[in-house]
Amino acid sequence: MPPASPIRSDLDLKLAMAVVASSHAPLLLLDENRAVIAASQVFCHVFGIDGSTLVGREFAALGAGEWAIPQLHSLLKATASGFAEVKNYEFDLKREGRALRRLVVNAHKLDYGAGEDIRLLLAIADVTDARIAEKMNEDLIRDKGILLQELQHRVANSLQIIASVLLQSARKVQSEEARSHLHNAHHRVMSVAAIQKQLAVSSVDRVSLRPYLSQLCESIGASMIHDRDQINLEVKGDDSRVDADISVSIGLVVTELVINALKHAFPEGQQGKIVVDYDSEGGDWTLSVADDGVGMPKRPGEAKPGLGTNIVQALAKQLDARVTIVDGTPGTKILLEHARPAEGKAVDAGPAEAAV
Repeated sequence: MPPASPIRSDLDLKLAMAVVASSHAPLLLLDENRAVIAASQVFCHVFGIDGSTLVGREFAALGAGEWAIPQLHSLLKATASGFAEVKNYEFDLKREGRALRRLVVNAHKLDYGAGEDIRLLLAIADVTDARIAEKMNEDLIRDKGILLQELQHRVANSLQIIASVLLQSARKVQSEEARSHLHNAHHRVMSVAAIQKQLAVSSVDRVSLRPYLSQLCESIGASMIHDRDQINLEVKGDDSRVDADISVSIGLVVTELVINALKHAFPEGQQGKIVVDYDSEGGDWTLSVADDGVGMPKRPGEAKPGLGTNIVQALAKQLDARVTIVDGTPGTKILLEHARPAEGKAVDAGPAEAAV
């Protein structure tokens, strides 16, 4: 490439100087020795430097020497040589009697062709306020996390107290029906405590369902299965992650269905197995709780809807899922199926085919 004519070079330099001088951002045009050729008025105003004294001064000597930063000086030298380019170099500008400012520098070598003088275009951005805002946000998040941990600790303690009171009351009452209701309430409180405990150690936004449901079922089994050789409680599923609020609803559904199976599927010490499974594909997912117990009552009217039924139905509606009960022969399988709505269509949660 032939060298540019002296007239063209002079015009190019004047154009660059005019662009820099009129810029609305802090800009500097430097020569290969890092001496100032031109500066924008904004640069002079923002950093309190007399524009009439700038031209010809080395960049590191500007002001009272606050720009003499060895690492930046080395990067500018390498940029002028074509070996590097300053990209988003961040540093603190310290000036006596003034507040510290956080700056970001970018430098680019201008290409005027072979044999032409080297020019560096230096752009400076003040990010002090942005960094302060980021730190304040980080502090707020940290404080929120500490408060959330304290709240979770208090909730866990409160749930344990409630569960203990319910259990003590169940031991004192004479009525078998009242004792049964108190035991049911105790199991539900312990299960909610397990949900709360698992969420406390999970991501704030997303929850891995398989370990979450495994921990939940382990807690239910610890409080309700007295002989692990009699009943096996197993959790299967893929590696799905869901929003925290959805995981709570799914956890409550699993709690109700597993408790229901433990209470009714294996009478008189019968051995058996309960399997909880969750699988998803795209926006579609299926949750199932299956047992190999005695199955649903065969005679009409024997399966009377209770509190568990109402809870599961309400949660299914909240999750936009359909509840289906299948005769497992042996046992019972209860499905919650959520289908991603087709465009312009809503999914009907629908009623269960039988009482849960």
